[in-house]
Formats: sequence, structure tokens, C-alpha cells
Amino acid sequence: MRFSKFLTVLGTIFLVIIFIGIGVAVGVRAVRGRVPSHTVLEVNLERGLIEDIPDDPMAKAMLSDKVIVRDVVDAIDRAADDSRVTGMMATIGDSGIGIAEAQEIRDAVLRFRAKKKFAVAFSETFGEAGPGQTAYYLATAFDQIYLQPSGDIGLIGVMWENSFLKGTLSKLGMQFHGDHRYEYKSALNRFTETKYTPAHREENERVITSWYGQELRGIAEARRMTPDEVRSLVDRGPILGREALDAHLVDGMAYRDEVYEQVKKKGGPGAELLYLSKYLERAGRLHNKGQTIALIYGVGGVARGKSGYDPIFGGANMGSDTVAAAFRAAVDDKDVKAIIFRIDSPGGSYVASDTIWREVVKARKAGKPVIASMGNLAGSGGYFVAMAADKIVAQPGTITASIGVLAGKMLTSGFWNKIGLSWDEVHAGANASMWTGLQDYSPAEWQRFQAWLDRIYVDFTGKVAEGRKLPLPKVLEVAKGRIWTGEDAKNLGLVDELGGFDQAIRLAKKAAGIPESEEVNIKRFPKEKSFLEALLSRKPDNSEREAGDALVRTLRVIQPVASQLKMALPAGNDDVLRMPLVASQP
Repeated sequence: MRFSKFLTVLGTIFLVIIFIGIGVAVGVRAVRGRVPSHTVLEVNLERGLIEDIPDDPMAKAMLSDKVIVRDVVDAIDRAADDSRVTGMMATIGDSGIGIAEAQEIRDAVLRFRAKKKFAVAFSETFGEAGPGQTAYYLATAFDQIYLQPSGDIGLIGVMWENSFLKGTLSKLGMQFHGDHRYEYKSALNRFTETKYTPAHREENERVITSWYGQELRGIAEARRMTPDEVRSLVDRGPILGREALDAHLVDGMAYRDEVYEQVKKKGGPGAELLYLSKYLERAGRLHNKGQTIALIYGVGGVARGKSGYDPIFGGANMGSDTVAAAFRAAVDDKDVKAIIFRIDSPGGSYVASDTIWREVVKARKAGKPVIASMGNLAGSGGYFVAMAADKIVAQPGTITASIGVLAGKMLTSGFWNKIGLSWDEVHAGANASMWTGLQDYSPAEWQRFQAWLDRIYVDFTGKVAEGRKLPLPKVLEVAKGRIWTGEDAKNLGLVDELGGFDQAIRLAKKAAGIPESEEVNIKRFPKEKSFLEALLSRKPDNSEREAGDALVRTLRVIQPVASQLKMALPAGNDDVLRMPLVASQP
């Protein structure tokens, strides 16, 4: 009996301990999961922005410190209507943010301020010994800007540089032979020219003129200046230290700790800073209830097969199999009323682009409206996959269109001769040697090559005319492989509206017949995987192929070098829709 009583007492104590543990765990979780009554959102925009992290374990490991554009927009818009959030604090500097990304965040910050909430930007320096105009342009959306006393503002204008490798290739005994449709399709110029052609210069000058005007107008409006006053400051930039305060470009000179102290006081009694990502995690994302709108990402170069991530060059690819399957799943989901297709892509494979285009067409025929929303870049194949959408939305600074085609091959026999490496071959078929780099195209092969380019260009321009409801002569006039900013593309009828996620959601609601005042549930297709799910879905063959932290760190060092090397290499045959590469962008 005594032993049974002992077991009873022991069991009771054990249960009490369990309940206490559960209570403590719940309490800790509640504390960790709360949003303080006086919260100031904190976001670091110096780490750069990305559109999406691929469902790849290496991508999730290497991109974990990157900020996703949609997360920033959703958190700011969610906080705008949250009474617990009194303001926002952002660190901005030389982050390499593209102008379209800057415009997306600027719009969200301005919506936040419209709800009578403060927004403060701090920068150690806007471009240390380098350009910082786009970063400063982003900062001007905030009602106050503070600059560290030792910092400067790299307000120096906009420049676009391209390298040309024809001379280098010649020294190596190599030559690139290819062609394009038409004169503005300039990516091949890197290998075939020593400087800009007139068309190449014209299109690049138009893009940077458009960008420059957008930034001047935005800065002037935000800082209560005229565009001419801002232009005068740019022409004597960079603006050094105290000059920035005297010119009313910033509201104060202060160190980070001093700004944080001011922000906390401004935030109200007991105000606490909360990282934007933590706020989103605790408060919940916007657009999580109501009728369903699908969100499909198309990020990176367009390629056949599955979407993926290149850990060496640090780039994602838009796999036609993955994106096409996502469209089919969204169409099959009876709850989905419309689809938002978010694109950030320089183009790529014509065949893969056409596969995705077909799924957009099928989705619309199935009664699911498609709204294409463009990020920094939607050129060539990136425009091809968008052109059949019901509506296309781009930021004023988005690079888009490049309706054209290019291809070719590197002739390498001279290089092999220089190093004493010889080749020989046998073949069957008159044109079997068409794609070898050891010999040039024969007249018959060149004829087929030209026919191939013509076929793609006719198909591309015809589908633009059909999708955009434009006369074919008009399309042929603005195509020719030319890139445009979103601002110019709208005026030409290649884009319907200017804006970001918020505008795309508004148009998706309208297309689906959902009242604008109603909330909607944004559902990702395919469903996003956790790091563990991505890891388990791609198990290594053996222990020697495990992707450990050491490998991640090594790849982060290699990526910048590899990316520069990649820019110097000729495009492969799957890049026939790729737009001109940007070597340097503000």
C-alpha cells in the first residue's frame, strides 16, 4: 500500500511539473510572440532585396540574410493599420537596391506615412566613395533622414557601363559569330564590338535619362525642392558631410545610437524596436483571409526544366516545368479566383518562355484572370512570359520589353592552335557541324540559322500584338530588341499600369469581380517549402556531398567573382531571348 501511495504521489508531482513546464513554455512563447503596445518597426535595407528564395536548401542557407520585397511591403502595409505600431525606422546605405525595388518600398512607406505614422531613415553614408543616388532616393520617402556626421551623399547622377571583349577575344585567337533581331538587341555587342553602336547608345541613354528624371522628381517632391535645384546639387555632387544638412537633403547629422534614442522617444512611452520580419511573424501577414488569389513567382533566367538555384554564380532560374505546373495547380484549385504572376527575369530560353506563355493563355481561357507584376527586370523572355496576361503592372524604373532574339557561337580554333591542342572530327549530315565552335557556319548552316532567328522574332512580335491588342506595325516599331523603362513602356502600350504588389492585387480583385474593399487570401503556388522540407527533398548522395556551413561561406566568397566571369562569357544557345546584360547599374 505504501509503495502504491508513493507511486501516486510521484505521479502527481510529475504531472504538476509537466503542467508548470507547459505554462512556462506558453508564457515564454507569449512574451516572445507579442507585439508591444508602442512598437517601432525596424528594417535594415543595406543587405539588399530579392524577390524570392528558391525552394533549394543551398538557396535558403545562402540567402537567409536577404530581405524579400513582398515581406517588406506586407509588413509595412500591415503595420499601417496596426494601432500598436507608432512608427518605422530604416537603415539605408549603399545596398545595391535597384530603382524598381526602391520605388516599391517608397510607395509602401508613403502609404504608411499617410496613416499619420512617422518614418525615420538613417544612413552612415549614401555610397562611400561610390554612387548612392538610388539609395538616397529611397530614403526620401521617409519624413526624416539622418546622416552620420562622417557620411556623405553620393548624389552624382546615373551611369551605365558596358565592357567589350572583341579585342580580348582576338588576342586569344577567338571570335564570336552570331546575329540578332534587330539593331537594339545589344547583348552580342559585348563580343562583336569595341564600343557602343549608335542603336546601343541610344537605348541605354534613353533608359538612364528616364531613371534620372524619375529620381530627380521623387527627390524634389519629397524634399520640397524644384527638379532644377536637385539637378544643380547633383552636378556638384557628391555632397560632403555638413553640406548635405545645409542643402536640406537631410534633417540632421547623428550617429546610429543617437537616432535610435530619438526614435524610441518619438515612439511613445516604453516604445520598443521590433524587426520587420519579427513583426510580420507575430502580427501575421496581410491578405490571409477572404477569396483566394494565387501568387506565382518567375524569378531568374528562363530555362527548360525545374526552377533552381546556382550556388556558384548566385542566381535563380525560372524553370518552365515548375512555373507551368504552378499555373496548372492554380487553375485546378476551385478557390483561386485570379493569379498574380510576379516576374523578375532577364530572359533566356525561347522554348521555355513559350511553355510558360502557353500556361498563361490556358489560365485565362479557364476563367482565371492573370495579372503580371514586374520587379526590377522583365526583359526579353521575361516579357514573353508576361505578354499574354490580362494586365501588366511595372514600376516606372522596371527594365522591360527587349522584344527580340539573339544567338551565336564562339569560334575557338585559333585559341586551341595557340596552346597546341588539335581536334579532328567526323560527321554525318550536311549541317551536323552547325553548333561546333571549331569551325564557322557553312553558307547552308548560316541560312538555317537566319531562318531560325526570323521564326522566333515573327512569333514573339505576333504574340505581343495579340496579347497587348496592338497593331503589328506598332509592335514592330517599338520592338527590334529594344529595352524600355516601365514609364516609357506604359506610354507605348507594352504595360498597363505603373505600381507594385498593391496595384497588382487591386487589378486582380477587379478582374475577378471581388469588391476592392474586401480582403483576399494570397496563396503561393507551388507551396513554399521550409528549409527542412527543401533539404529532405534533395538528399545528398553521400556524406562527402553534404552542404555544410563551410561550403556556404566559401560559395558566398566565390559568387561575386564567378558572376563577373559569367558576364564575360558568351551566352549559350538557351539564351536566345536574353536582354543586354547590365555591367553597372545605379
